[in-house]
Amino acid sequence: MDSRNIQNSSVQFDYFSENFIRFEQDFNAYSNLVVPLTFMVDDILFTMNESQTNYFKLPAMKAKDNKNHYFIFRVKMQESNSQVRIYEYIRHTSPF
Repeated sequence: MDSRNIQNSSVQFDYFSENFIRFEQDFNAYSNLVVPLTFMVDDILFTMNESQTNYFKLPAMKAKDNKNHYFIFRVKMQESNSQVRIYEYIRHTSPF
């Protein structure tokens, strides 16, 4: 089993929450990508986990308004398993 699969099993979005629904809506409002978010969530999680960050950036060249967009998350440990990190969406921001 490669290390990426091991990492992905220990990091998750809070998929069944209002926060995740809001994340999907915010992302789709600004993204100009052809690939649906559903197909990118594992890569986003892997990148945030590996870089030890709680956000990811949608670059200006991939945004509808040609601005950088940041999607910010709170990282929580799962109560029943401290090895699982859950990324809970907080908000979107875009520099001036």
